[in-house]
Amino acid sequence: MESGRTTIRLVYPQWQGGIVSHWMPELAPDDASRGYWLGAQLLNMLAPAGSAKTVQVPVSLDISERKIENGIMDYAIIVAQTKAALATLEVENPDAVVTLGGECSVSVPPFAYLAAKYPDDVALVWLDAHPDICLPYDEYTGYHAMAVTALMGMGDEKLAQMLPGRIDPSRILIAGLRSWDKGMQERQRELGIRGLSPQEVARDSSAILDWLKETGASKTLIHFDLDVLDPAEIIAGVGVEPGGMKMDEAVRVINDIAAATDLVGLTIAEPMPRLAIRLKNMLSKMPLLG
Repeated sequence: MESGRTTIRLVYPQWQGGIVSHWMPELAPDDASRGYWLGAQLLNMLAPAGSAKTVQVPVSLDISERKIENGIMDYAIIVAQTKAALATLEVENPDAVVTLGGECSVSVPPFAYLAAKYPDDVALVWLDAHPDICLPYDEYTGYHAMAVTALMGMGDEKLAQMLPGRIDPSRILIAGLRSWDKGMQERQRELGIRGLSPQEVARDSSAILDWLKETGASKTLIHFDLDVLDPAEIIAGVGVEPGGMKMDEAVRVINDIAAATDLVGLTIAEPMPRLAIRLKNMLSKMPLLG
């Protein structure tokens, strides 16, 4: 990122967009559901401190009642936390944003903010095993699977109206893609969103860099869902789809994009620290630690 610009680190531990506990039977359901919150804190601790100002988005940990409204799980809470994130961005008015999440929908407020700040001049590279193009009332009601369509201005009308900017599907590329829910391949084709498999970016980043040139955008946004990584090398997210990108490949892609374009937004999302959750629970049962 260019020197002299204002950059903030947005710690956004939103977990409500995920419905994930059934994929992690080794964890208690509530611990698994809220695991993204702990994951965001760990990312913030592990990432280099840097010079960017750190700002926390307040996120509720109340899990007493989870309900679907308007086709989205925990809808009211997501609306409130989206408002809080957008208000923070408006006050800080950064030129660039690094977001540490949290499930995938944590990219929606900062990327919509940046799309409005640089109108008609941003392209989005979404590193993910899944396309995240669900819509309300689809079979899966987790908002994190609706993040890309939300950034296009599709989905729930109230949430769409809150977002200051949108990204055209012609300027969205999903890389590392290898898993689709029923009907999502057809929807991706209908929307005109290009996808690249892990194999297509394994050797070099040329397919992504060529696509970026074609968009004509001068600024880029990168969303890095940790489930894009190959679970044979590391299990860092919820998803364990085989045949993913290697860690070095993901780092190379991100750095190549940053070297070739003006990177103004980077999100790291979907951390699910299974081991840390189990250690935390073990420690909570010991004397003198409470």
